[in-house]
Amino acid sequence: MDVDKLAPALADDMLDMDDEATLGAMSDGDMEEEEEEYDDEDWLRMSEDEEYAAHAELDMVRKTFQDDIDLFDTTMVAEYADDIFAHMEELEIATMPNPRYMEFQTEIEWTMRTTLIDWLLQVHLRYHMLPETLWIAVNLVDRFLSVRVVSLNKLQLVGVTAMFIAAKYEEILAPSVDEFVYMTENGYSKEEILKGERIILQTLDFTISSYCSPYSWVRRISKADDYDIQTRTLSKFLMEVTLLDHRFLRCKPSMIAAVGMYLARKMLGGDWNEAFIFYSNFTESQLVSAAVMLCERLVEQGFEKVYVYKKYSNKKFLRASTFACDWAHNHAATTWSPRGGLWALWTFANPPQSNSTPQGSLV
Repeated sequence: MDVDKLAPALADDMLDMDDEATLGAMSDGDMEEEEEEYDDEDWLRMSEDEEYAAHAELDMVRKTFQDDIDLFDTTMVAEYADDIFAHMEELEIATMPNPRYMEFQTEIEWTMRTTLIDWLLQVHLRYHMLPETLWIAVNLVDRFLSVRVVSLNKLQLVGVTAMFIAAKYEEILAPSVDEFVYMTENGYSKEEILKGERIILQTLDFTISSYCSPYSWVRRISKADDYDIQTRTLSKFLMEVTLLDHRFLRCKPSMIAAVGMYLARKMLGGDWNEAFIFYSNFTESQLVSAAVMLCERLVEQGFEKVYVYKKYSNKKFLRASTFACDWAHNHAATTWSPRGGLWALWTFANPPQSNSTPQGSLV
């Protein structure tokens, strides 16, 4: 990434806790009224009939599916699994950012967020940090921008500081603050990052541990296919693609995980059976819209230039990005309209056959 795109020019003014430019100044009543308004951009919204059918299918699966895989493995505490994931569902809702926070920002746009996340992906891989570190960092960025107005020349500071906080929380041996200064090509000082750390943590009430990344859910869903390495690797790529698209801010981490696994299964010729429904808590009808949107991203012109594509084109990651994009292009070439909503013919249930389409496995 060209770091200059984020314009990290030094300025004397820093984000202070008493800044007037904060969304936190809105009253609780104002926030409640706004939340109750109909959101015409909520692409996740289903009709009442669709929602009823999905819940009915889920209830049926819960009653009939036998989850006895880990019953005799005491390390998996199978008897507490339902309670643990029910608690995680509560936590993920509490750590969701405002999906429309850019409406309140005065200097930054969604494209700038995409550039920032693309750069964070590079930093994350360069320092060999854990996957959870990346997801925590992005969550901190989005939650902070949901309540504070940030100038363009401080956007990268928010990003690098969020990664610094996430690394300190998640890594055994985190990069030093001096290394994070180096990451920005000395665009910000050590003091600015440390001050930014205090501001972000105080603004978010030090809420870090409550966030459950999609990886927590992928580990559970993977029980359905006995932790198939190809499906998991492909799903990891697809999940990281969602980080670049602000529309997926509406999705809970559990749904991001389910969409990644669902689309990976379809690309590899699998189905979304009872086991996947049970462990993910999502039916196919609840995931198709998000999967379509994810495929839209894969076939965008210039997608191969983003870092997540380059990262997963490596043999280490089974060339997952190449496989996924080839699949998307081959299945969308003659049947998909970018503005036509869901595919008319490009469906996951009956994909068109092509001799050039990767069949069943990654390279």
